[in-house]
Amino acid sequence: MAGDARGAADRTDPMSPMDPAKSAKSGEGQEQDQGQEQVSSGVLVSIGALLLGMLLAALDQTIVSTALPTIVSDLGGLEHLSWVVTAYMLAATAATPLWGKLGDQYGRKKLFQTAIGIFLVGSVLCGVAQSMFQLIAFRALQGLGGGGLMVLSMAIVGDLVSPRERGRYQGLFGAVFGATSVLGPLLGGIFTEHLSWRWVFYINLPVGIVALAVIAAVLHIPRRTTRHVIDYLGTLLIASVATCLVLVASLGGTTWAWGSPQIIGLAVLGVVLAALFVAVERRAAEPVLPLKLFRVRTFTLSAVISFVVGFAMFGAMTYLPTFLQVVRGVSPTMSGVHMLPMVFGLLLSSTVSGQIVSRTGRWKVFPVAGTAVTTLGLLLLHQLDENSATAEMSAYFFVFGLGLGLVMQVLVLIVQNAVAYEDLGVATSGATFFRSIGASFGVAVFGTVFAGRLGDKLADAFRGAELPPGVSVDTLKADPRGIGALPPALRPEALGAYASAITDVFLYAAPVALLGFLLAWFLKEDRLRGSVRAPDATQTLASNPVERSSRDEACRALSVLGTREGRREVYRRITARAGYDLLPASSWMLLRVRKYGRVEPAVLAERSPVPLTAVMAAARQVEERHLAVREGPDLVLTDRGRQVAERLATAREESLAELLGDWWGPDRPTDLVRLVRELTGELCGSERERPHEGRTRGGRTREERTPARAG
Repeated sequence: MAGDARGAADRTDPMSPMDPAKSAKSGEGQEQDQGQEQVSSGVLVSIGALLLGMLLAALDQTIVSTALPTIVSDLGGLEHLSWVVTAYMLAATAATPLWGKLGDQYGRKKLFQTAIGIFLVGSVLCGVAQSMFQLIAFRALQGLGGGGLMVLSMAIVGDLVSPRERGRYQGLFGAVFGATSVLGPLLGGIFTEHLSWRWVFYINLPVGIVALAVIAAVLHIPRRTTRHVIDYLGTLLIASVATCLVLVASLGGTTWAWGSPQIIGLAVLGVVLAALFVAVERRAAEPVLPLKLFRVRTFTLSAVISFVVGFAMFGAMTYLPTFLQVVRGVSPTMSGVHMLPMVFGLLLSSTVSGQIVSRTGRWKVFPVAGTAVTTLGLLLLHQLDENSATAEMSAYFFVFGLGLGLVMQVLVLIVQNAVAYEDLGVATSGATFFRSIGASFGVAVFGTVFAGRLGDKLADAFRGAELPPGVSVDTLKADPRGIGALPPALRPEALGAYASAITDVFLYAAPVALLGFLLAWFLKEDRLRGSVRAPDATQTLASNPVERSSRDEACRALSVLGTREGRREVYRRITARAGYDLLPASSWMLLRVRKYGRVEPAVLAERSPVPLTAVMAAARQVEERHLAVREGPDLVLTDRGRQVAERLATAREESLAELLGDWWGPDRPTDLVRLVRELTGELCGSERERPHEGRTRGGRTREERTPARAG
């Protein structure tokens, strides 16, 4: 499976075992070639459909932001703008762990199709919504499906491709998030300006229908049932606690006074539900958020900082388009263009910081610097007004994005580094869960501050002024289009009120970011394990939490490392570790002969991207050192060669195990042992890359006459 993609990628790798595309030309039976081709293309098409599913969920997090001012103008209810974003985030966050567990238990294909179906129904309903209340309710339904798209698409990749290849394909999913970060605001503006804001939701239909059709037709994954004791009550309680907090933040001081019975009742209910949640989680067989994680100081601090990052990032991304469109008067499309400096700053700093951490294993400077720059960015955004120049806005947006990117990449890595292997999966999902809750809470708090300040600013601006018929402070507060009905002399006052109300939001958010900066100093910098130095965009850029098992997390990390370092370096290290002075290609060849029983160097050179000179030099060296002898055109191992190959195989396994640090201790779990052995076996090429050296007179390949050794 995935042979075509593997061949294309391996042609750039000087130590890659073989090129499957060349293999198809080299004498295997036509029927077998066609079968392999069909399997490979089917898997690639399936992965394309999974990418479409992920694209739907990822795009929906960013495409709505530039459409929000127009949506509010059409449906009214500016004070409830935040809930268009918050409803989606809360629903997706609550549903994510359930989708993951249910997929393990009942099969992922049907659940993935169900998630797409729910998402598409929610999209249609959002598109036809006639009120803010309807839109908010339908966005929650959309979020339920979106949570499933995220978690199940990543899990199905693990079902389709081997551990060695998983990092390559998961990198494509990370690229989707990077692309949607740039394209989302632009597309949202284009659809809103040239079609209708409703097309922000309708565009999901053709993409989702194609994904559904392809998944139904070509996705074939093995049915592996893993029984879980699903923590339904814990999931419901933690979602309810989050909802109560967000309701208090969004309704307090606007819909109801802070001291009103409704707000006090919601706050008390949230505290009671939180106490119930703690009691339930202590007894749950598989808790949605294990309380023991909070005994790890690094996890607790990282969870709070993740909350702060989500708070600042999504709060700002929700209200900056409103500033641009209402105050600066730019079109929805151009508001997306104006947002690009922030996105580029985020992507640039997250990429650079991730690379530095991957190579050095040092990380503490990034959460400290990132939270500091984010705080500075919020203070700069507070300086904006209706007269700010485009260059000034772009610079401030860039600084803000730069700060977010510096801290986002490392938070998941340091959590993974701080916990035991058995807690790796839940710790990762826990850290990303707090970022999601922070995003929901941030959007709600930003909305409350904005609505409260806007009412006060408008009242001050027009106190004693004579407004046109049908225009009042309340109508201006509910619908920014009312500014156009004002006399030209009064419009600057309204624009100033909107500008200061929005930018005051950033001033109120700055102390929250400053808290993250102070907490970052208390993080203890332990050198990262080799296996957790590879950041994953799906863990750092997605708004809703990741849901993967500990084995999946370890597999992802190890496979990404293998892809990044390249096989020449891998075999150089293996050879040095085993204590030999062989060429890297010679070690590769010995391990390949060990796996397949025999190798014909000329055919191997023809089918692999390894240069003929390197293959022949390796063959000459192993013969000169009596590690292999010729049997016809083939090389087979001598007794001495078998000993060397066994030692190289051990070194190969140890080099991978070393990346796991103290996870690879005396009491290491059996699933981790199996994973390391699987990956070490695949370093020479998976079974699909098995070199068939031609047919004998009896119709069988040489390998069929000589059983291959285990890899």
